[in-house]
Order: sequence, then structure tokens, then C-alpha cells
Amino acid sequence: MEAVKKIKNTNVSILNLMKFIILSSFGAIMFLMPITYQDAFSTPLGIVIDFLSEHLSFILPHVLIFVISFSAIISTVTYFLKPAIIINNDFLKGLFVTTPLYLISRIFSVIIALFVLLKRGPEIIISQDTGGTMIGLATTLIVIAFSLSYILPFLTDCGIMEFVGILTRPIIRFLFTLPGRASIDLIASWLGASNAAVILTKRQYDAGFYSAREAAVIMTNFSVVSIPFCLIIANILGIGNLFPIFYLVICIVGFVLALIMPRIAPLRNIPDDFSPKTGKRVKEMVPEEYSIFGWAIEQSCDRAEKFKVQDLIKSGNSVLFSMLFSLIPVVITWGTISLILVEYTPIFQWLSYPMGYYLKILGVEYAFEAAPATLVGFVDMFIPALLITGIESVKTKFIIGILSLIQIIYVTEVGVIIIQSDVPLQLKDLFIIFLQRTIISLPIIVLLANILIK
Repeated sequence: MEAVKKIKNTNVSILNLMKFIILSSFGAIMFLMPITYQDAFSTPLGIVIDFLSEHLSFILPHVLIFVISFSAIISTVTYFLKPAIIINNDFLKGLFVTTPLYLISRIFSVIIALFVLLKRGPEIIISQDTGGTMIGLATTLIVIAFSLSYILPFLTDCGIMEFVGILTRPIIRFLFTLPGRASIDLIASWLGASNAAVILTKRQYDAGFYSAREAAVIMTNFSVVSIPFCLIIANILGIGNLFPIFYLVICIVGFVLALIMPRIAPLRNIPDDFSPKTGKRVKEMVPEEYSIFGWAIEQSCDRAEKFKVQDLIKSGNSVLFSMLFSLIPVVITWGTISLILVEYTPIFQWLSYPMGYYLKILGVEYAFEAAPATLVGFVDMFIPALLITGIESVKTKFIIGILSLIQIIYVTEVGVIIIQSDVPLQLKDLFIIFLQRTIISLPIIVLLANILIK
């Protein structure tokens, strides 16, 4: 009788079913559908981002200056004067109430941007290898913010994650110690831009659908750079002709790491606690009175029924303004500082000496010349490829190129987003995870390179 009562109270209806199918299909197509674009695979969302970046390039620097200046000014006023209009508004308070460190970061981001865009100031800041790189990344993040914010809810809030999550829960939990709904996130993270993928995962944690450990696992194991960027790296290294096996090895090594990393510290030790703001909202366990497919339909329709236009706008605004006013200034400041350390100090040369011996033991040619490239990826994914372009060995370029793309923890791209989120991962944790991914993956990459490249 209880089972009959529950079925009578079902959320499954033609309207909710159509809502789930149509809206979720749009989100899945935008984030997940591979499309051939400029001689490589991308997704519709990736194509939109590239199109807007290209055609709005003339105005993006002006938008950037406005955004970070507004953030710095309002944050400074709020810090010292505490105006009631901001302090008493949860949304504005979340954007502009900040710590002294982050306030300084917002102010310095304006200084760096003005130096770079006006081409005035110390070369150490305005160089294309330091501040110039970060301003370019910041303008791309603006495009990602506008492109992603109001499309993301169609993927996360319309039922597809509940539907696929319930169906795939046993497999995903067994392989990666993650909930089934993560399967959609994993695909989106693997195919899309790495920073967009981290933002997607952060939002799922904030909404109560991932525990802290689950969010940390996804952020540090699946937020791989997009396929077009992998092709760019291969071409820079002069091994574009090897791209099919290049990307195949990336997928194999990435899969192996995703099996291992969640099962060792520090990821294993992160508590399975949910965001205190929302609590646990995921419901993947199947009640006795339902089949797996029936419960998947029930939960997806329930989620679709709750999806409203005003929620889409509210959710989109939250993601958009958080990226514009909180994330981008921090990325500019700390990304520039990190690149200055790489370009103008010998720190990474010193730190990489043990890696030279490791590469030599593994039989990698030009081991000590390639060693710095194994560590500078912690700062930015682009730098390792630039450091080894002069090395003659194709196999060494192949190995380091793949390594740089599966290390994932790039401070300038995803590291700052992770640290600024509520997921309990600090800079030291990210560096440990980065080293683990490097040390574990190198023997696998070398083995595969020796098998596939003659």
C-alpha cells in the first residue's frame, strides 16, 4: 500500500518528461556533443567561446578594465566603510566582502592590467610571458563567464544528471569512488575547457550534489584541457602528425590516474561532508518499490519540475558575477606572480634537479634538459611545451607534452578557482596532488611512448 501511495505521488507527467528531455538535451548538446571544428574536435559551447573571443577581441580589454576596477573600488569601499546596502544583501556581500589578501589581489589586478594594456611599466610585469599571458587569459575568462553562466543550468538543473547518475551509479562509484551523477560532469570536464569544468563542479558542490571529497576528486582528475588545446600543444612541439596516438595516451594515462588518485592521500582523506549551506541533496539510492530506470525517470522529472526561468536567471547571475568580480582579479594577480617566478627566477631549475635523475632512470633522452618542464606545469600548462621546443628527441617531446596535459593542476587556470572555492583544497594540497600525478604517470607515459613510437 505504501508503494502504491508513493507511485501515486509521482512527479512523472508528460509536461515534466518533455521538460526534462528538451531542456536536458540542449544542455547535453552544448557541453558534450563532439563537433569537428577547425581541423579538431570541440563542443558547441567551445565553439561559441572561440567565436566570441575572436569577434569581441577589440572590446574585451575595455570590459576587463571596467570589471576589475569596479571590483577593486567597491571591495575597498566595503572593507573600510561597510555600507548597509552591501552588508545586508547576501548576494552583494558574497561578491564584495573580502579578506585583506584578496582585497590586495583585486587592487593589484587593476595595476597589472593597466601596465599591460598601456604597455607602460616594468618589463617583468608587462612581458607577454607574464602579465601579458594573464591578461589574455582573463579576457578569455570573461567570454567563458558570459557563455557558460546561463547555459550551465540546463546541464545541471533539468534532470539529466539525476537520470544518468542513477543508471551509472554502481560503475562510477566502483571505478572512481564518485556518485553516478558525476558521469555527466566527467564527460563535460574531459571535453570542455578546464576552467569551465572546475566551475561546473564547484557549482555542484555548492548546490549539495557532491561531497567535498567528491568535488575535489573531479576537479583534480577530470578537468583536462580541451581537445583543440591538446592539438595546439602537439603542433608547438612539432609532433602534430602523432596526434591520434598522442591523445590516445592522454586518455589512457588520465583513466589510470583517475582510478588511483581518489584512493590515496590527500584526496582519500578529505571528508565526505556536504556544503553546510545546502546539505546533501543527491538521491541516487533506489527505493524497493522502483526499478532503477523508473527511479531515474522519477528523479529527473522531479528535478525538471522545479526548474523555473527565474531560477535560471538567479543561478546564471551568481556564476557570472562571481567569476567577473571575484575570480578574474585573483587569477590576474596570482597568475602573474607565478609566471614571474618561472621566467625571472631559477626556482624551478633548482627544484627540478631530482626530476632529472627520475627521467634518466626511466630512460628519457635529454633528461636534465627536460626536467624543468616536468614541474613548471604547476604554474601554467603552456610553459612546458615552450621549454622543450629546442630538444631534438621526438620521444622526449611526446612524453613531456602528454605529461603537461594530464598534470591538470595549473595554478593560473584551475588552481586559483579551486583555492577560492569552498572545496577544502589548499595550495599545498594541490602541489602534492600535482607531484603525485607527475611521478605516477611518467613511467606509464614512457612505457607507452616506447611501444608506440619507433
